[in-house]
Amino acid sequence: MSHPGSPSERAADAALERARSFGAVADVYDRARPSYPDEALDWLLPAAPPGRRLRVVDLGAGTGKLTRSLVARGLDVTAVEPSPGMRETFSRVLPGVEVLDGTGESIPLPDGSVDAVLMAQAWHWVDPATAVPEVARVLRPGGRLGLLWNVRDAGVEWVARLDRLLPGPGEEQLGSLAPRVGAPFGPVERYDVRWSDPVTVESLLDLTRSRSWVIALEEARREEVLADVRAQAEERLRQVGSPLSGTLALEYVTRCSRATLPG
Repeated sequence: MSHPGSPSERAADAALERARSFGAVADVYDRARPSYPDEALDWLLPAAPPGRRLRVVDLGAGTGKLTRSLVARGLDVTAVEPSPGMRETFSRVLPGVEVLDGTGESIPLPDGSVDAVLMAQAWHWVDPATAVPEVARVLRPGGRLGLLWNVRDAGVEWVARLDRLLPGPGEEQLGSLAPRVGAPFGPVERYDVRWSDPVTVESLLDLTRSRSWVIALEEARREEVLADVRAQAEERLRQVGSPLSGTLALEYVTRCSRATLPG
């Protein structure tokens, strides 16, 4: 058991503070964060039940980056998001989609009411011991939990150099290779999708600003990080012969995991 002020308790408090920080930069987050490739969603989502639309929860929906893609597929989507700032931006950009106040540990939906729960860039923020049974509660028998993270592809040289500039781990790295799920779900399956997103220097800076560990930095240190990212991006543009106003291909791996509730 941890004691007040212990290292484990301080670490948990710091993680919670980072998790709550995104609302302060909701507009930047929505502008800068990439979407998700169709191939990833094809693999994560179960087949539609006969005679009706698939009902899906976007858990930890943020500003609706994943929700947009789910809605575009004609699915019946409910978003759940704990941050008021994120929900405010979500409602502005997706006014026709329901977004509820809730967390992975407390989903405001009835038992057995949905076919799938998807969570993008966020499972590392939940307590699996509480979130796993809560997700299982809202799923119908045979329902699907799908987890996905966009992670910069460090196998690409310039992206690896960029990553070395950035202090602290990207949260999407934490747990994305082997997310904790467990009973009552079946085994976790894994699948990776490689793709690229065109970015400008300014959109890359916004992407950096949207990271929780950057939000938490002192202003002077945050400006140093942003200056380093700008210099790296401009160097890469010169290498490929593009103007500084041009675009770069930011390479990603979308790490996908899925687990099915016994039916």
